[in-house]
Amino acid sequence: MSESPAAGAVRNLDLLGIYCNDHLAASTGGIELVSRMLSRHRSTPYEARFEELLDQLREERTALRSSMAALGLPVRQYKQVASWVGEKLSRAKLNGHLLSRSPLSDLVEFEFISTAVLAKRAGFETLRMVAAVDRRLDAPLLDRLIVQADTQHDWLADARREVAARVFGGDPGPAAAAAGS
Repeated sequence: MSESPAAGAVRNLDLLGIYCNDHLAASTGGIELVSRMLSRHRSTPYEARFEELLDQLREERTALRSSMAALGLPVRQYKQVASWVGEKLSRAKLNGHLLSRSPLSDLVEFEFISTAVLAKRAGFETLRMVAAVDRRLDAPLLDRLIVQADTQHDWLADARREVAARVFGGDPGPAAAAAGS
């Protein structure tokens, strides 16, 4: 007889399903946004980093789906569709320019994706806590995804500061230096 996972230690599995589906929907929106940002920043110094980020986001979405499947949590497709539609609608936001793209759009997108990476990291931390009581989750994978999110955020924070300096002026400096001031 094989050892069963400590599934009984996981509380509120229904709530965990909602939580994971919300993170999965957010990952769909994030992939759409980064795809758009990549196309906007082709032939710039950001292109390679956006390609890497997009690949990582797709891998993370797959890891989240696998974690959900391991726990027997269903994927709620309507949340995926709503997130995809929401990202498309966000393109129509007011940005001070009626018929052209505003320089502010780049800054807002960098701020949004940078913040989203922090939220994603928190989701992986939560799953890592669940992995401590349920062996069906891949704890080493979750540890790696948390570190990966940290690396992503470090780059995005610096890039966001560069974009802000281009839009408003000032010296971007590294984000870590700004946090220490």
